[in-house]
Amino acid sequence: MTTFRDSRNQEHAPLLLHTNRDIEDIENSYDKHTSHWEFPGWGSVSKLNVQVDKDKELATSHKHDPSRLLGQWAATSIAGNDITSSCLYVAGSCAAVAGQYAPISLIAVAIVLYLFRNIYSEVGTALPLNGGAYNVLLNSTSKLVAAFAACLTLVSYVATAVVSATSAIAYAKNLWQHLDPHWAVVALLGVFAFMTLMGLKESSAVALVIFVIHISTMMLLIILCVVYLIQKRDMSLLKENWNQPLSSDYSNVVSAVFFGYCAALLGVSGFETSANYVEEQKPGVFPKTLRNMWYLVAFFNPCLSFLAICVLPVAIINNKSKDLLAAMAMQVVPGKWLNIVVSVDAFLVLSGAILTGYVGITGLVSRMSLDRCLPMFLVKENSIRHTAHFIILGFFFITSYLYVIVGGDTESLEGVYTIAFLGVMALFAAGNMILKYKRSMLHRDVTASWPAVVVGFLAVVSGMVGTIYKLPGTVIYFIMYFGVTLAIVMLMFGRKKVIKMLAYFTNKLPFLEGATHKLQQSVKDIENHPMVFFAKSDDPSTLNKAILYVRDNELTNWLQIVHVYKTEDRIPADLETNVMFLDKQYPKLCIDLVLVEGTFDPATVHEISHLLQVPKNFMFITCPGDHFPHGFADLGGLRLITH
Repeated sequence: MTTFRDSRNQEHAPLLLHTNRDIEDIENSYDKHTSHWEFPGWGSVSKLNVQVDKDKELATSHKHDPSRLLGQWAATSIAGNDITSSCLYVAGSCAAVAGQYAPISLIAVAIVLYLFRNIYSEVGTALPLNGGAYNVLLNSTSKLVAAFAACLTLVSYVATAVVSATSAIAYAKNLWQHLDPHWAVVALLGVFAFMTLMGLKESSAVALVIFVIHISTMMLLIILCVVYLIQKRDMSLLKENWNQPLSSDYSNVVSAVFFGYCAALLGVSGFETSANYVEEQKPGVFPKTLRNMWYLVAFFNPCLSFLAICVLPVAIINNKSKDLLAAMAMQVVPGKWLNIVVSVDAFLVLSGAILTGYVGITGLVSRMSLDRCLPMFLVKENSIRHTAHFIILGFFFITSYLYVIVGGDTESLEGVYTIAFLGVMALFAAGNMILKYKRSMLHRDVTASWPAVVVGFLAVVSGMVGTIYKLPGTVIYFIMYFGVTLAIVMLMFGRKKVIKMLAYFTNKLPFLEGATHKLQQSVKDIENHPMVFFAKSDDPSTLNKAILYVRDNELTNWLQIVHVYKTEDRIPADLETNVMFLDKQYPKLCIDLVLVEGTFDPATVHEISHLLQVPKNFMFITCPGDHFPHGFADLGGLRLITH
């Protein structure tokens, strides 16, 4: 790095040289703004020499190796195992609420999910980065709002693991009648914790095998149910079930269908899973995975629910809501072979959903830790298997404790799961609206209409309100787990202010001078993480927006404004002057200007990140337009912070 302005007196020079009189004036001015120990120094101007080996960069990037990216069905199978496993329990839970009107509720859910196909597709093609709702809100709003969405996702992962484990054991009990579900659920969660600790992650090949087995089993069950009805030639049970009186909880059919719809929304969990590994999918695959999952949910869930009221009395459906499909198998085929096939399939696919929870929460917590939303120790890996043991074991203890405190009754937990998941979907829809407004220049392959986004948003919000109304006790559990998660994140955001406040009071007591110095050093350690903003012009309003974003969202005191230019005569004339001025206006933030000769492309960004030792998730840019020649994901995870 070549410095072409003297910065030896950096404590006294905001990007330019001063006379002694000027230095005295500046020192007096910054004393009015900040304490000496907080002052990070004035910024400098430098030139960074970048040598880019583009062939090497392309060779080491898996994104340019199509053989390592997931195709349509491999990608669909990973998320599809999660969402299609819902038909094993949502048909029963919906029938327990809506009774014979459950198929109507499930069709309503399929319609809402159809709207979210394009909502998710637009976001995923505009911002093809892993992270789901956290990613879209991080790139369109503030870091705090994104962290809020991430907390909802964490709660959703916790709830889905417990619900899936409980449902898996309910089906396993059909194979072993003496199985004690209270220890079996905890044991199952522990088995997958151990597997994840050993480094077992979802393989697309294994996921595809499970996916094919599951879909084949569900198709077999549907075909045999239809054959049973044809052979019986008697639809009197359907008529009898349909004429059953409504539950005393509901005054009319509309309310029964609505609350059944609220319960049935549990069946679309997993639809967002594909957005968490969009970077590992081939171009154009992500919207296809959403399409394929919608087809499966729209067909299987209403169809199985309708067949249930054709072959089983409503009373049995309510009593067997946890393992309804196994009861259907026992009814339509003599003997136990189909029951065993359905139970084994259910156990496998629901167990796979537990693994999805472990893998998903490990990735999300790691991302949040690297973004400094959670403690960094969580991403530490053990030396034996190189897995994040703190995250995995923490997830196991939290899920096990949650199962114990609900006493094995997951009805309220299903409500927690639904509230958290619907909260994530609502924030995703809100993120789509913000993306349309604030990032309209971003290229996207799919665009959801405004009416579709608004209706989808209102539909999931109404489902959330209905769930809370139906199960008000659920709110206590939700607030407890979401509140603890959010409190930890808020503490991470505010830890610098807390430490500075402690340092202020200890500084008043002379005998605590040592503690004061340690606290001040802790603040400096937190702040000593530089951020990078790529400036393409000298527009002072844009530069100021970037500074304000860093000041409000990050815990750093060091911002490096980087400008990449092709020739020196094309460097914006007022760039250095404007940076000098802004550096003087924010004495608590050291603002450097780094000039780089070259072309702004993924290879150059990678080399700048390496030379400045700044991770790409701490590098920011303005929103690129349609003319930008590179894919946004190819930049390696840079953050959009302004227009």
